[in-house]
Amino acid sequence: MTKIFIADLQGKEEIESVFLVKIMNTMEGKDGRKYFNIILSDSSGDLESRLWNYSEEVEKQITKNSFVKVRGKVNFFQGRKQFIISSIQKVDAAQVNEDDFMMKAAKNPEAMYKDLLAIVDKLSDVYIRDLLRSIITDGEIARRLKTWQAGKSIHHAYKSGLLEHILSCSYLAVNLSHHYKVNENYVVAGCILHDLCKIYELTDGLNVEYTEEGKLVGHLVKGLEIVDRYSYKIKGFPHHMRMHLKHILLAHHGEYEYGSPKIPQTSEAFLVHLIDMMDSKMGTMEMIKKTDNATGHWSGYVKHLDRIVYKAELPFYPEYVSEDIEEEKHEHREKPVAPPAKSKNAPEPKTSMAKMLSGLKVED
Repeated sequence: MTKIFIADLQGKEEIESVFLVKIMNTMEGKDGRKYFNIILSDSSGDLESRLWNYSEEVEKQITKNSFVKVRGKVNFFQGRKQFIISSIQKVDAAQVNEDDFMMKAAKNPEAMYKDLLAIVDKLSDVYIRDLLRSIITDGEIARRLKTWQAGKSIHHAYKSGLLEHILSCSYLAVNLSHHYKVNENYVVAGCILHDLCKIYELTDGLNVEYTEEGKLVGHLVKGLEIVDRYSYKIKGFPHHMRMHLKHILLAHHGEYEYGSPKIPQTSEAFLVHLIDMMDSKMGTMEMIKKTDNATGHWSGYVKHLDRIVYKAELPFYPEYVSEDIEEEKHEHREKPVAPPAKSKNAPEPKTSMAKMLSGLKVED
């Protein structure tokens, strides 16, 4: 059976394919009848689905992280794709290609890792350069960094997304540090280390969850532990340098209400916070444009951003366009409607507007 990807689904079509169950909940309708609310997924996105015929057997056999072969019809509900399932059957994981069900970073992780090392090697501070190299070349850290997601569901939430985010932030760190005349070494260090310990906060695999360490400690505090562990291995590592690096990590969320124990109090810490926020938000925008199932140019409401997102490319004109061609592009616009032709048999109005106003006088 040929794999059909969610991004390629069109409305009003019957399909049969294999998907991953991302979420499965038993719901109860207004009439008291039970049904299944299911989110199916593959490497191209998620698909909201309904199985209206409740079955105890299905409830026991089909669980989160199951691969399932489903048959049904794609409809549109409130402008979004919705799959109405007519049959569902569990599939052995050994029979599927996991690459079909896992979103990935656009660039090869080995190439991104090599680029990150090149940025570190160009740093001018010997202590920070040695610290970063010793951390990201650690065997287990390097292995996880090349595959881990940066977030569970929104923020670079795909395979190698963490490395993609860290590398993107590091490029910004190099360029913006020069522009704002701040210490590039600290900004690059902050961009590399600020989310690095998500390799301990999150699991890997098809459905990412928070680890116990992630729930109890978190990547921010774990980052401080990493700085201590590796900096103390470097002879004579300056105490005040270690303190400022820790401040950058403690403050990278920017505001107390966003879980930041400290707010940025150095230019370098503030810049790391802004770079992280910018890259994560822009990454979210790209993810929405790629995976949103709403029809037309606009996404559905995105709770994380508190807005809807325009998904289409913006108009671009490398050359001047003649008025005739431009008019053809916008034929969908409403055109003025010509008045209906006057019928020969249509009766003349009994009183013209001129006659109605002829006797009107205006007092001074």
